[in-house]
Parts: sequence; structure tokens; C-alpha cells
Amino acid sequence: MKIAIRYYTRSGNTETLARAIEDVLGVKAESVAVPLHEKVDILFLGCSYYAFDVDEAVKNFITQNKDHIGKIVCFGTSAMMKSTHKPMKKVCGAAGVLLSDGEFHCRGSFGPMHKGHPDETDLKNAAAFARKTVK
Repeated sequence: MKIAIRYYTRSGNTETLARAIEDVLGVKAESVAVPLHEKVDILFLGCSYYAFDVDEAVKNFITQNKDHIGKIVCFGTSAMMKSTHKPMKKVCGAAGVLLSDGEFHCRGSFGPMHKGHPDETDLKNAAAFARKTVK
């Protein structure tokens, strides 16, 4: 099974999760600025909410790489929202890309909110989620 990991982050929180997934799967995590050069069965895609939507960079990445994506599995952080699944489903549907129902999401620090997150427990949970997903 071919796996790739991409992420978009402004604060570094989602990149931190991407590194935990990278460590457990042995697959290099890269920014969405790096395109997919071959077809992958599973794309772990990390993002967060910004103004109640996912960033345009994530949307553009999906659109530009749709022919190389088998299925997207989302992971991410947010200070206020509990999931990115709803906006990602909309983006993936428009691009004709399959989105997994499974998602890993945790709190991310933002200003005074959720200081220290993602923490070690969040990172262990992200790694366990990734490992279970590819089993």
C-alpha cells in the first residue's frame, strides 16, 4: 500500500501531528506545497479550521493532485472546532476524491486557549490512529 502524508499549518500544531504520524508509519510528512508525484492509496492530510473553513492551500492541493489520491484520511487541530470532516467532505466531493469517515482531531493551542496542545497524549493518539488506519 502506497501512503503519503501532507499537511498545512499556520501555528505548527498540525505539523506536530504530522511528525508523529511520520514516525509511526515511516513515511515522510511534507507540506501541501509539495505535490504528489505518483498515485497513493492513502493520503493522510492534515489541516485545521481558519475562519470556519479549511485554507485555500489545502483546497488547491486536493484539486491539483486529485488524480494521484486514492483516499484522503484527515487529521488536524483546532482551538474551537471538533472536526474538519464537514468542510473536507465538501472539498473532496467537488474534486471527486474519496474521503475516509475516519479522522483524527485534537485541540491545538491558540493564544491563551489549550496551551501545550497537541501534547504527548495527543501525539500518541494520532500515531495510534494512523497505525490502525493502515492495518
